[in-house]
Amino acid sequence: MKRITKWGQLYKTRNDSDSNSVLENFTGKLPMLPLEVLEEILLNVHPHQVVCVCRLVCHEWKEVVDSDSLWRERCRREGYQTCDATKLPEDWRLFYFLCKKRRNLIKNPGAEDKFNGWQIMKNGGDQWNIEPGDLNNTAIKYFVTSYATCMKSQLIDLEEEGYRPSLMDDFQPAIVISDWYAPRWDCGSEYEICVELLNQKKKPIRKFSPDTVIFQQWNDQKWNQMTHVFKNYGPGVRYIRFIHGGKDTQFWAGWYGIRVTNSSVEICLSVDR
Repeated sequence: MKRITKWGQLYKTRNDSDSNSVLENFTGKLPMLPLEVLEEILLNVHPHQVVCVCRLVCHEWKEVVDSDSLWRERCRREGYQTCDATKLPEDWRLFYFLCKKRRNLIKNPGAEDKFNGWQIMKNGGDQWNIEPGDLNNTAIKYFVTSYATCMKSQLIDLEEEGYRPSLMDDFQPAIVISDWYAPRWDCGSEYEICVELLNQKKKPIRKFSPDTVIFQQWNDQKWNQMTHVFKNYGPGVRYIRFIHGGKDTQFWAGWYGIRVTNSSVEICLSVDR
């Protein structure tokens, strides 16, 4: 037992001595790494750490972090690619982070959580209701309107969702809108949608408000997708207001009006998928 203690003390003494020697000889500069080795290391570090920490280590590391090749390779490894192979991003780092951040900013788009996340603006007739869904097996439920106008909305705070004002102003990424709607086959109905890009004071900068879609009675009852992409909308966008709804045109009691589900608002570069 004494021998073990003695060797432990001897090892500790040598270890301390080596550490002191290393510290005394440290010049403050990290040893140069081959470019491919450094890039591989950075590819295995969390992307936010790469930008916020690794980039500050030294000039050489900053150059690698700022290079297109690093972020192009991250995109390749994580499966982010452009829709058109002939159109490549001008800024691969921006492309990477927008792809990674991309998600549906609409809360509760398919009535999974009743009406949570939505503000009811108009609740006419027998009011909004929720019914089982049948949208190509992708919507478990949908919202359905009644015999007088039913409208609901969501207000998206872009900064709260992680899209800084500088990003929205300087790069103006595409804002992609999508909404699914369908009538009943036995009752006429109307569908309305309005999406606004708002400034800090919640005043409209741009608006998408197509004509009301009208379905006649005895229609083929197909689901339809309404889409729109906002581009080059200028600086100042801080909020997105999404409004949709409608009614039936027969004035039937119950829920025979337009059905809506799977609404989405996404932020992306126009070249991504």
